[in-house]
Amino acid sequence: MIDYSFSYNEADKCIYTKIENSDCVIICLYVDDTLIFGTCINIVLRTKTFLASKFDIKDIGEASIIMGVIIIGKGDSILLSRGHHVKKLLREVWLL
Repeated sequence: MIDYSFSYNEADKCIYTKIENSDCVIICLYVDDTLIFGTCINIVLRTKTFLASKFDIKDIGEASIIMGVIIIGKGDSILLSRGHHVKKLLREVWLL
């Protein structure tokens, strides 16, 4: 990743970032899963192409949930929700 001009995050060595001109891409690694997102689709696609040239990867498309966080696209924004987890906890508490 470093050879492809990515920088790793000092606080979390599983997060890599790359800035090209005014665009940015972020790669988050978690065990055998990878989340890639960026400021434009072109930098994301170039990153996927690079990763596929170095690793055996499977692209399963846009993420809808990762590590228990639901990802919802809203126009130009992204909503992250843990509401389902809160509801589950509340159900468990009321059932006790």
